Amino acid sequence: MCPNAPLQSYDDVLGAISVRHLNGYFVDVLSGAIYPACVNFYDGKIIRIDQRPTAPDQYILPGLVDSHTHIESSHLSPYRYAEQAILHGTTSVVTDPSPVCATTGLIGLEYMVEAGNTTPLKFHYTVPSDIPGLGWKEVRSLLSRDEFVALGEITDYEGLIEEKQSIMGKIEVARQLGKPIDGHAPGLRGFHLEQYIMSGITSDHESTTSEEALEKHKKGMAIALRESSSNQNLNALLPFARKNKHMLATDHLRSRDLIRGHIDNMLHMAVEGGVDPMQAVRAATLWPSQHYGLKSGALEIGTPADMTVVSDLHSFKVLETWIDGDLVARNGELLYLGSPPKLVEATFPMTRLDQIDIHVSGRVAPVKVICIGSDGEITQEHEELQVEDGRILADTSRDILYMIWVDPAHNWSIHVGFVRGFGLWDGAIATSEVHKFGGILCVATTLTNAQDLINEIIVAGGGSAAILGRDLVLLPLPIAGLMSDLPAKEVAAREFDLMSMTRNMGCLMNDPFLILSSLGTYLPSTFWAERTEMSVGAR
Repeated sequence: MCPNAPLQSYDDVLGAISVRHLNGYFVDVLSGAIYPACVNFYDGKIIRIDQRPTAPDQYILPGLVDSHTHIESSHLSPYRYAEQAILHGTTSVVTDPSPVCATTGLIGLEYMVEAGNTTPLKFHYTVPSDIPGLGWKEVRSLLSRDEFVALGEITDYEGLIEEKQSIMGKIEVARQLGKPIDGHAPGLRGFHLEQYIMSGITSDHESTTSEEALEKHKKGMAIALRESSSNQNLNALLPFARKNKHMLATDHLRSRDLIRGHIDNMLHMAVEGGVDPMQAVRAATLWPSQHYGLKSGALEIGTPADMTVVSDLHSFKVLETWIDGDLVARNGELLYLGSPPKLVEATFPMTRLDQIDIHVSGRVAPVKVICIGSDGEITQEHEELQVEDGRILADTSRDILYMIWVDPAHNWSIHVGFVRGFGLWDGAIATSEVHKFGGILCVATTLTNAQDLINEIIVAGGGSAAILGRDLVLLPLPIAGLMSDLPAKEVAAREFDLMSMTRNMGCLMNDPFLILSSLGTYLPSTFWAERTEMSVGAR
């Protein structure tokens, strides 16, 4: 065609510009139709979708969306996390950066945003709602930015029902700005659930039964079905998923699980469990995008060319991942280059702990014990423990172990309490991945074990570790005490080593380090062994 000749048709226009094409069976999540088509896109946007008589034997989906996660739980930097998510067809994630805020504050939060921007993966953030020092003014400032799509999960539902001003102010800010408010209400039902929803909560990802999910759904909540490293809830929620609108979420997913699958794996599980393929695909694309106001979620003219190409609508084997019209992964190989930003380090005590002491008078000491049930429920009991040379002894025969917290907010002071449920017969486990309050949290059979392991984490600048006799396994987490910039497979190998060690120590939990991290939420002093004649300290 002559360069100056008039364009005769829309096809001529397409030919005159650098339009890219993708052929396959088009999955239209808006109409519910599936048909052979050619998707045309230019400058990162869909410009035309042509129905064709035939197409290659592959399916074109909107890019997959993880509706709720904490990427710090993967132990990977945003840069490394994106590599694995993209390989599995994920193009967008909604992540709550409360773990990094707990250790490094707003500096860590801005690091996550900056690091996320170095990758093709689209990171959308919720503003942490329960981090000390992050008030309603900071929440307003963050929620006014496009990358922050919601107020993060409200974990203190009792405080919410009681209308604590510190919580209600943040909720009011989110409502004024028209942003969703994520919930966190495991087992909440009936009247209390209604109060919770009336306060403005719009979603929940904590349901463990279809009955619980259905009640929350009927009362107006957007329900995310969770399949994480510590909570495998999807199969139990399939009866709900077959009939009701929902989203998919990974919440806390370790590297060892992420390298094997992400939302693509949940799609396979859902369809294998009887969920209609279109219903499942909408849960992974359209519905989370609608809830959080994302620009992706459906492929139509003018939307971003975020596409996941899969082999079929049962296995959902990912063949290609496209983001903004760029092919970023094909057949398990990444096709983009990037460079991670400067790392954010956690601040730990400059000196090692010499000795952890806990002194009481008498031969027997009444103590409070945090109890972790087989279903993950946290309760509190009162027990008596033997005292030897003024030191309270843990009792492995009753599964009552030391629980030591190194508190960053009070000059790295040492708190000692007791916990039941880990099942350790010897040794210790510890992590700097502590929800809400940060620091280092350790469960140990002896205070000597605790001291040794905490010191290893201090020297490493953060990490998760286990010690049994002279055997030590350490996963260094130098980024904010939570993440590593090593490739996912290397981090996963160290995670497997930690799991193997804890099994040898007698712990049967699926992931004791995730449980230990979550206990950070329950760190207020009411859970610690406290008596007026008790003194706790490190020398």
